[in-house]
Amino acid sequence: MKPRGRVLALDFGERRMGLAVSDALGLTAQGLPTLERRNRRADLEALCRLVREHNVDLVLVGNPVHLSGRAGAQAEAAQAFAEQVRRYTGREVRLWDERLTTAEAQRVLRQSGVSSAKRAAAVDRLAAVLLLQSYLDCQNLAATSPEAGAAAPPETK
Repeated sequence: MKPRGRVLALDFGERRMGLAVSDALGLTAQGLPTLERRNRRADLEALCRLVREHNVDLVLVGNPVHLSGRAGAQAEAAQAFAEQVRRYTGREVRLWDERLTTAEAQRVLRQSGVSSAKRAAAVDRLAAVLLLQSYLDCQNLAATSPEAGAAAPPETK
């Protein structure tokens, strides 16, 4: 079931968080300025502001599982942060498999001729856009084709 409001995606990192928000129809992902992490409380307050400003119903947190699908320390940190976001914002929060989004973002930026200095600043934002767009594509595919929805990648818990 598609949320009524927008979806906010977080590419969770220790120093920065890439951010993206869906359009009002839930079809496309647009990048937001990257959040430079300060401390947990300030990060959660900033996310709360974004949730209100963009009428967000669902927060999607990238789940950095290993290629094998097993959760490591980073996935556990993302899961714990997702729970804090849920409690702090009062919104539904889902984890979404983010395997290779950062690598794909770096590849896209490199192929686009973006300098390495600018690439470092843009990679988190683009990773969040790729994460959110994969979620939106799966949701829209499932909504238009019940058979295709069965083949959509599952959310990671």
